[in-house]
Amino acid sequence: MNPWSDIERSIREASGAPFVIESRAGIEGGCINECHVIQGHGRAYFVKTNAPDRAEMFAAEAAGLDEIGSTRTVRVPRPVCHGASPAVSWIVLELLELKSPDNRGMRALGRGLARLHRVTVGRYGWQRDNTIGSTPQINTPSADWIAFWRERRLGFQLDLAVAKGHGGRVIDSGRRLLERVPAFFTSYVPASSLLHGDLWSGNAGMTIAGEPVIYDPAVYYGDREADLAMTELFGGFPRSFYDAYRAEYPLDAGYQTRKQLYNLYHVLNHLNLFGGGYGAQAERMIGQLLAQV
Repeated sequence: MNPWSDIERSIREASGAPFVIESRAGIEGGCINECHVIQGHGRAYFVKTNAPDRAEMFAAEAAGLDEIGSTRTVRVPRPVCHGASPAVSWIVLELLELKSPDNRGMRALGRGLARLHRVTVGRYGWQRDNTIGSTPQINTPSADWIAFWRERRLGFQLDLAVAKGHGGRVIDSGRRLLERVPAFFTSYVPASSLLHGDLWSGNAGMTIAGEPVIYDPAVYYGDREADLAMTELFGGFPRSFYDAYRAEYPLDAGYQTRKQLYNLYHVLNHLNLFGGGYGAQAERMIGQLLAQV
């Protein structure tokens, strides 16, 4: 069975035009999915594939890209189609030729992200669950941000860590931190902003024409500080990005404290995905947060 024939058929049905793959090239860099560029009939697409049971992950990704794209604030790759066969699941995306953003592009991204964060709804969460990396991300809506972050983000990751066999101080101190989460929000009630959800430097680029692009989202509505905090992880974004963002949408002074609370979610997720030194990093972060409250 050739799984690519199912993908071809999916593209034909979505586009309403003939399509047969004439060339296919694997792309390195992804640690969760296999990535390819396919071409045929004068068109080219970016394709991600995974096991058949990951179809819902791709469906949620397509919905997240549509959610961001509908705001016309920051460009995202347009989802073409997604689906699954007995052999494989897939998502087919618009192919964008990208390069690393320069300072002009990062300033534009900062402004665009600020505009994205001004898109708000009345509750935190989203209409469906999705994934953060390959980890389930629970988005059941809530009117209470503190409860949402404590239960659906930090608490979920700590429970998952226990299920994966992690224990000791990172779990014990993490449980204590859950009890103290309200102390970080004594005079701050965040808007329920539309978030990319997984915005690190590896998920942002710039087209050849200079337009910033973000991709691989883990969309939900929440505190915009969570998006900004993650941009400071794993190498961070340049100052031009932050200056442009703050000029468009100033941050609350408490961000400097809360950003570690938000980044703890991603470090715990990396512990659950990859193990290694992320446990010690999470333990240090939890200790620093507890010392502040």
